[in-house]
Amino acid sequence: MNDQTPNFSGLNILHTMLRVRDLEKTLDFYTRVLGMDLLRRIDFEDARFTLAFVGYQDLAKGNHIEFTHNWDHAEPYQHGDAFGHIALAVPDVYGFCAWLAGQDVDITRPPGPMKHGGPVIAFIRDPDGYAIELVQLDTE
Repeated sequence: MNDQTPNFSGLNILHTMLRVRDLEKTLDFYTRVLGMDLLRRIDFEDARFTLAFVGYQDLAKGNHIEFTHNWDHAEPYQHGDAFGHIALAVPDVYGFCAWLAGQDVDITRPPGPMKHGGPVIAFIRDPDGYAIELVQLDTE
């Protein structure tokens, strides 16, 4: 048995995977509405699924979202009660939510300070119902 602590310096979070029902609708939301880039898309025709990666930086740096679209899955996925949300840093949560409202985005918690102190936040839902927290980080 090796009791030595490994070197963690090369580790990085690469992506979080979400299953989605309508890939094109999801990609439109994350690229057009949230401004992410479509970084890679791979169709696996024999297995009848597609993987698509989105984010704000190149794939090598990590911190992306991977969408898995199973072509023959027609029903909405069950989210369970363990998954919480995806969090995005937003320079102006109030202004961004005003724009999102014009895009018919479901804003489930309007922008405002956290109840017990902390940053200004808001919550929205993507086309599959996944929660996204918008956090205004102080840049001062």
